[in-house]
Amino acid sequence: MLVAAAVCPCPPLLVPDVAAGAAPELAVARAACTDALGVLAAARPDRLVVVGPAEQSGRGPHPQGTRGSFRGFGVDLDVRLGGDGQGETGAASERELPPSLAVAAWLLERTGWSDAPIEGLGVGEPLEPERCIQTGRNIVAPTDRVALLVMGDASACRTLKAPGYLDERAAPFDAEVARVLGAADVAGVKALDAELAYELKASGRAPWQVLAGAAEGAGLGGALLYEDAPYGVGYVVATWS
Repeated sequence: MLVAAAVCPCPPLLVPDVAAGAAPELAVARAACTDALGVLAAARPDRLVVVGPAEQSGRGPHPQGTRGSFRGFGVDLDVRLGGDGQGETGAASERELPPSLAVAAWLLERTGWSDAPIEGLGVGEPLEPERCIQTGRNIVAPTDRVALLVMGDASACRTLKAPGYLDERAAPFDAEVARVLGAADVAGVKALDAELAYELKASGRAPWQVLAGAAEGAGLGGALLYEDAPYGVGYVVATWS
């Protein structure tokens, strides 16, 4: 059963070493992410599953101990998902985390997460809503107490200088995202328009709908901790507990 969830954005710029001189611009977002992880820890889960968008090579499960890197962003910084993998080799040592899960690993290392074993799951941005929802149901099918850390950004089209340029549909879409995530509105998250999300480059849509599937029947309440669009990209931090 799902006992808590945290929703966080996943730009590599969240990592100060990557942001360099621009690091203070996301200080408030970082603080909100720290608070969100505190909610996960307080729920005392038996297992933490980290879900984030991924390209083809980064999809599928990532065991505890899987390594990630920010070298592709010009920074000599490596991270690891959770501890040493508890003896796991192979997948944990050879497959690298996709960027979204590397950011999650950095957040977990930063807060000193040691409350429960961790596993990661990369999901494709185009994954159909029903498949996302079913994936979420499968995550919580066991009887243990599961928490989710859900990584993903809202639209990338909020300003002329945004990665996706300005799209007048972006602000209303992001407002709805913040509403449903902040309210733990399972039906509202399920109803997010996958095609519109894709057009607006909202990488979080599929992970959020995985969360919706996992949260069915859990009766969790939501809190919106942060909402802004620096760099023209919508970032939301929320907790479900």
